[in-house]
Amino acid sequence: MKHAIIVTGGKQYRVAEGDVIFVEKLDAEIGAEVAFEVLMLCGEEGVQVGKPVVAGVAAKGEVVEQGKGKKVVVFKYKPKKNYRKKQGHRQPYTKVKINAIGQGNVTR
Repeated sequence: MKHAIIVTGGKQYRVAEGDVIFVEKLDAEIGAEVAFEVLMLCGEEGVQVGKPVVAGVAAKGEVVEQGKGKKVVVFKYKPKKNYRKKQGHRQPYTKVKINAIGQGNVTR
């Protein structure tokens, strides 16, 4: 079984074919195909490490969902100064299903 280390949104993910991952929001429609740069590829033929990416190899996936994560409450407070500020944040994400790891190029 092939495994790969991909990079997207400033983060690295270990993926295999059929995996579903949550990545930073991508500008793509639901059902669209996306390709990720592969930093390392591990399979039957051995391990390939890129400098910085493996040439001619891409991980292709399909956008399953666009959404937002759970709410995080940010509360700022200064004692004795009557300063209180409550703020919420929901991080957007894209849910991607990895379909294939192999030959291909990443278009930017």
